[in-house]
Amino acid sequence: MAKNKGSLLVYAIIGLAIIGVITQLFSNTASFLTTVLTMLGFGVVVSALLYVFLFRKRQPTNDSQKYKQAVKQSKAKYSQQQAKPTTTSKRPSSFSLKKKSAKRTSHLRVIDGNKSKRKNRASF
Repeated sequence: MAKNKGSLLVYAIIGLAIIGVITQLFSNTASFLTTVLTMLGFGVVVSALLYVFLFRKRQPTNDSQKYKQAVKQSKAKYSQQQAKPTTTSKRPSSFSLKKKSAKRTSHLRVIDGNKSKRKNRASF
């Protein structure tokens, strides 16, 4: 019951506000528009100040730095592949020797299991 009374009160206030806005719009249009533009200007100024003083000086988090670095590496990798011009030749080209690039060590490792305890399946 309390929820219904509270929600009815909220709906009544919103309805009265809408009626007031419409009445103000039709009865005193110039004043209404200047009031709306003043509120919008004030909102823009407050949001700009909040941005300048609070959000602009934030240091990026470690995760975002890692993400940006990964994006940069990915762009560098795939832009080199796309930048190579593809030429069509009438003669098939011979195998070209490619330079092996130094690979980074893998982050995976082999875990030795129980190799000595394997059953010999042929001895059944």
